[in-house]
Amino acid sequence: MELGTTFTQFLIEQQRKYPAATGDFTSLLSEIATAAKILSREVNKAGLIDLFGYNGKQNVHGEQVQKLDQFANDTFIKALCHTGHLIGIASEEMEEPYQIPDSCPKGKYVFMMDPLDGSSNIDVNISIGSIFSIYRRKGDSENATMDDFLQKGRDQICAGYIIYGSSTMMVYTTGVGVHGFTLDPGIGEFLLSHENIQIPSRGTYYSINEGNALNWEKGVSCYVEQAKQKGKSARYVGSLVADFHRNLLKGGVFLYPSDRKNKNGKLRLLYEASPLAFIVEQAQGKATDGTENILDKIPEKLHQRIPLIIGSPEDVDEVVACLSS
Repeated sequence: MELGTTFTQFLIEQQRKYPAATGDFTSLLSEIATAAKILSREVNKAGLIDLFGYNGKQNVHGEQVQKLDQFANDTFIKALCHTGHLIGIASEEMEEPYQIPDSCPKGKYVFMMDPLDGSSNIDVNISIGSIFSIYRRKGDSENATMDDFLQKGRDQICAGYIIYGSSTMMVYTTGVGVHGFTLDPGIGEFLLSHENIQIPSRGTYYSINEGNALNWEKGVSCYVEQAKQKGKSARYVGSLVADFHRNLLKGGVFLYPSDRKNKNGKLRLLYEASPLAFIVEQAQGKATDGTENILDKIPEKLHQRIPLIIGSPEDVDEVVACLSS
């Protein structure tokens, strides 16, 4: 059986298209893939090595930290801090950015991550994932500054996610299409399985937590009722990566709007909304907070929350029309 294109081979081929490229970025992405392999291995045996459950701590958002959350956060930092390509790392799990120590070489990029999305599903063996994005640093100081992290989504040079499900898959974009790689555990390599992903212009699914229906604004209720009348099916896993991944491949829309309980929305702009917005736009989809393109939002703080409507372009347009009516 012929071996498919590996992630490393694909990166090298892409790098050759840009003669001025130094290879730093390719090396950084390769290390992200290495961290993903480690996490995939641990997720698949979490119940055997006591990685289920809480570690007794709360993160900056006041949420209980799962043991696997902390393990994922530490794994990415350990895999990436020594590469010489980063100046700092910001994570949903850390109140302040991680500064690359003086003992390690420092680089020209900052790395943002939700190390393990869907924590509430860990203990019941439902698909979870990691979300990441990369920006060029804006300054030249010895350490990363807040300005390096508080950049609008359109300034991303790479975004991606890893989904740990029936198979482990890594999807990423550098602004030139969206590509997916599936981990072959037999050889320990990510192989190209989904080249140049394009989201359908309209889907048959809508994804929203209907348990929040009593708190919805009128426009959200209007859209959900309209979707049901059109025969759309509700699909909601509760892991953002899982819901987004299904809609990216099959078509559909994901909504986590603002409501009476969460006036500013619940998802994080830098760690979740912006990276997925970059990916979906490269796949010909759309992402908005209901009034503004997610990629044009200028962050005001590191852990800023935001409403998110993302997916097939015609479906997103229908949601926005309902919200504005």
